[in-house]
Amino acid sequence: MSELTLSVLIPVYNERETIHEVIERVRAVPIETEIILVDDYSVDGTRDVLKKLAETEKDLKIRFHDVNRGKGAAIRTALAEATCDVVIIQDADMEYDPVEYPRLLAPIEQGVADVVYGSRFLGGPHRVLFFWHQLGNQFLTLMSNVLTNLNLTDMETGYKAFKTDLMKSMRLTTDRFGFEPEVTARVAQMRCRIFELPISYWGRDYDDGKKITWKDGVAAFWHIFKFNVLDRMPAPSDAERAARRSWQGSNQALEALNQKGKA
Repeated sequence: MSELTLSVLIPVYNERETIHEVIERVRAVPIETEIILVDDYSVDGTRDVLKKLAETEKDLKIRFHDVNRGKGAAIRTALAEATCDVVIIQDADMEYDPVEYPRLLAPIEQGVADVVYGSRFLGGPHRVLFFWHQLGNQFLTLMSNVLTNLNLTDMETGYKAFKTDLMKSMRLTTDRFGFEPEVTARVAQMRCRIFELPISYWGRDYDDGKKITWKDGVAAFWHIFKFNVLDRMPAPSDAERAARRSWQGSNQALEALNQKGKA
């Protein structure tokens, strides 16, 4: 069991069919966890489900937006409530499985990472879906990498884990799906230590309720340019970077991480 504690941030919009299962899968993870859900003004009955849970399930932190503001805004609302060592973002649609949490936390626990991305394109099991969606995701990742000088394979992944104090120190402003390129720009500008690991991915199609569209892909180009060129955060000082590294990575830590990944 991980010695780190985990805040799970769950932005929710129109996920009545999956919200109970997501919560139960997160609860089943063998990590000390707080679950923070933010309903982004759902209109399919999800809001009523969460209101009932708020009355009976005292281990859940549940917040409600009065208008639909978008995924990025819901994440910021949840982040303000986080109190654990690490935060991870969990979509409410079951495309990502919480069973991956221990692997995603391992690089942070071993002291070799500040941020961990779970990549859908590094060989993990996945549902076969849309070629053009994958090509679009990879092209957006390429454009982001050009401006951040990172070598990520999946910038748009929904599974990202951060040291909590690090994420709370970021300037995050975008409300919708622009969160992914914005937060990637921030971790590059803050010169974070980033790890990327393969994850499983159980993607949905539009008949299942998938929400992101080609318009969000076009908007992502603007966000990549905006947050890497027009709206940058200043680089941290050497003292700030040293203070952030509460553990020093070592060859032994990396070897332990490799062994854990093979298990």
